[in-house]
Amino acid sequence: RESIRMLISKQLNAALNAQVGNELAASNQYVVIASYFDAEGLPMLAKHYFNQATEERDHAMRFVRLILDGGGDLKIPAVPAPKTGFKSSLAAVQLALDSEIKVTNQINDIVDLAIKEKNHIMKNGLDWFVNEQREEVTSADTLVRMVKRAGEAGLFHVEAFLRDGGLSEEGNDGEAGA
Repeated sequence: RESIRMLISKQLNAALNAQVGNELAASNQYVVIASYFDAEGLPMLAKHYFNQATEERDHAMRFVRLILDGGGDLKIPAVPAPKTGFKSSLAAVQLALDSEIKVTNQINDIVDLAIKEKNHIMKNGLDWFVNEQREEVTSADTLVRMVKRAGEAGLFHVEAFLRDGGLSEEGNDGEAGA
């Protein structure tokens, strides 16, 4: 009888383990960004980034499930400390966007590996992350553009936008800017 371990190569297993660490690092970075906004008296931006932190941890757990369902060995790598000490709100939201682009590239590399290995089961499991990253990058880019437009003195407009559900899936179906 063949083992379930046949579903995942050692190379793909290692890439997925690394991504668990990347997602946990992203979660920690969002906690720091959220705490920056909390200290600045911007509760909706803080709430948004605390929610993002939870979402990134959930993504890490989805990768854990993918590894385990594929019969892989889970080995969570050390997670680097997040960047702290933002000079401005723009610097904080820009770091969030840069992080989402980095994670997108990391996920794309894993998908490329699954395709190279003709591992359609893992490729199918990774498709959810590809779609999620489109949403994540789009939302992060929207906030960067809004913070640039508002400036530090006008961040209450960004707060109102977030309070009114401006980045929710219901309020942002992706067709308006397409």
